[in-house]
Amino acid sequence: MPDNTKKNTPINYLNREFSGIRNDLIELAERFYPTQFQDFSEGSFGAMMVDAVAYVGDQLSLYLDYNVNEAFLDTSFDRNNILRHGAALGYKNRGRSSTYGTVALFVMVPAEVGGLGPDTAYIPILPKGARLSSTAGIGFILTDDVSFSEPKNDVVVARVNASTGAPTHYAIKAYGNVVSGQLAFRRVTVGAYQRFLKVKIANEEIAEVISVFDAEGNEFFEVDYLAQDMVYKELKNDNFQADNVPSIIKPLLVSRKFIMDTGPRGTFLQFGSGDPGATNVVASPQSVAVNTFGKSYITDTTFDPTRLTKNHSFGIVPANTTLLISYRIIQPLNGNLGVGAINGVGSSTLQFKDRNSLSTALITGVQNSLEASNETPIVGDVSSISVGQLKQQILDTFPTQNRAVTQADYENLALRMPPRLGSIKRVSTQKDQDSLKRNLNLYVVSEDQFGKLTRTNQTIKNNLKTWLSTHRMINDTVDILDPYIINLGVDFVISASPGVDKNTALNAAMTKIRQRFAEGFFIGEKLYISDVYSTLKETMGVLDVVKVKINNKTGARYSSVAYNINKNLSPDGSYLMAPMNGVFEIKFPITDIKGKIR
Repeated sequence: MPDNTKKNTPINYLNREFSGIRNDLIELAERFYPTQFQDFSEGSFGAMMVDAVAYVGDQLSLYLDYNVNEAFLDTSFDRNNILRHGAALGYKNRGRSSTYGTVALFVMVPAEVGGLGPDTAYIPILPKGARLSSTAGIGFILTDDVSFSEPKNDVVVARVNASTGAPTHYAIKAYGNVVSGQLAFRRVTVGAYQRFLKVKIANEEIAEVISVFDAEGNEFFEVDYLAQDMVYKELKNDNFQADNVPSIIKPLLVSRKFIMDTGPRGTFLQFGSGDPGATNVVASPQSVAVNTFGKSYITDTTFDPTRLTKNHSFGIVPANTTLLISYRIIQPLNGNLGVGAINGVGSSTLQFKDRNSLSTALITGVQNSLEASNETPIVGDVSSISVGQLKQQILDTFPTQNRAVTQADYENLALRMPPRLGSIKRVSTQKDQDSLKRNLNLYVVSEDQFGKLTRTNQTIKNNLKTWLSTHRMINDTVDILDPYIINLGVDFVISASPGVDKNTALNAAMTKIRQRFAEGFFIGEKLYISDVYSTLKETMGVLDVVKVKINNKTGARYSSVAYNINKNLSPDGSYLMAPMNGVFEIKFPITDIKGKIR
């Protein structure tokens, strides 16, 4: 009779690592091949074969687990794969964020003949795109023209004649908005027509593409998706002096367009499918309808989605030309700066009303007198979000669908604001209880140059207001406010296990608590004291947690907000309640987290 014992041998499929597979192989060999293989010592041939097979099995199990995990958003842990899942759900990678702020600009202008004020002919305009630098070597770019002739500018006497005392020069102070980064230019030669042309412009991350022109002077516009054909262009207002509005926005129907794709391999421009020799940019229904084969009549008309890509509604592709691309590069350094960090003006040329009729020496003097300094911090959000936060943003993006209806929609859109408009660290949307209409309070907070929470500056708030206005419900009103920053400290007392070095156990406990609060708090998030107890209990070498105390930190280096800890504890003392318009912060973990060991 045939021996079916081997065929019916039970196999343990739960052993998928090296040691488990190796032990199973040895057990099978000893059971079914007792005479052929008897030596499984460390240096034997049989041990080598078993180890080789176990190694292959372990590798296959590893890559199988990796592929299965990375196939789903919930279990994926590779950031690039998470971004691919997010792209399928409508999430657009923001890349690294820019930092925004306001700088004070100073210039010295010669006085008029009578000395009763500056000579208006020598009052300049500093055009946007001027480069400024900081003490840390970080570059900034002026985002708008700065006119020193504005009536609101401060004008003081800078120099006087030593003999007569009459003013000879006046100093003028104006303000302008700046953004971190450096301008760069690139020429790309494009060959014959190619549908959905993709052009690589840089290996590094790019904050924004400022302009794209071909050799014939045609401009290409950036859109959110290739099917979008309407953009709003900023035009100079010729009636600026009358209505005090420097620019006007007008809708523009565009056929030359692109989307920017930022990934681990660099930054690309993705164009559409239209032939540059074509004139129509709108798909004709007759060209995309699918005719019913074999019938002389039609009962239903459907559309072939593949034919949509053959028309020109996705935009005209550049062909047989050269593209001139200007863009802004994100610098690898921390763009957040403290007060007075910006101290220099780089390449910039002042503009005058009638330069040819003015003295070259006096113009040079005005140009050399130009100075810059930031009176407020340059802030934003320069830290990378964790994988868990990235997944949550992607999951919130899909139901949002680029419109703001719910509280989560507003928060998701605020966090997905384009990097070129600045960035915020935390955001919370709440219904205004004092309003009878749909008025919402949007609380936002940013980071300073040290990664600590600080108030979001007005420039980023204005950009956020503009960003939300294109997505919000028509009957919603939104107030962008600053939350209270409440600085806290943690004091604890623990007891060490017998035979454990107390200093080692205390250092391990301090490290665990600092890691526990490394990501910080959200606006309105509670501080669970019970989590502190459990974290300390799980630390190796800690026998018991004697006491944990939370205290409010105020003073010169901290926020001025005083918070009564005892009145805001839960009845059982397990958590500290936070106000809905406040955010907790352990500002200096090294000194604000203190521990003792018995």
